[in-house]
Amino acid sequence: MGDDGEPDYRFTLANERTFLAWVRTALGLLAGGVALSRFRPEGGAAGTVSVAVELACLGLSCVLAVGALRRWRDVQRAIVVDAPLPPAHLIPVVAIGVVVLATAAAVLLALS
Repeated sequence: MGDDGEPDYRFTLANERTFLAWVRTALGLLAGGVALSRFRPEGGAAGTVSVAVELACLGLSCVLAVGALRRWRDVQRAIVVDAPLPPAHLIPVVAIGVVVLATAAAVLLALS
């Protein structure tokens, strides 16, 4: 806290930058899902896997956007009341999601 009882503005700005980084990641996944839909293989197993990867990208994008907003709000509240930071539950979700998407993309490439 500053001398005036207000939190240091640098913490608030860092929290906003972190939120925007999560949103950029969500937008990247959204763009990837949309791009895949434009170049989807016709029918067969490759088409089915492609749809699954597209939907996974879009779903993970939504989870990240909502999770980023919740994380920003929770961290901001902790900053204001000078409390410990909440645990970061979003990081394992992203890591697992990316591993699943990479595996599905590898299957898609193998089928193409």
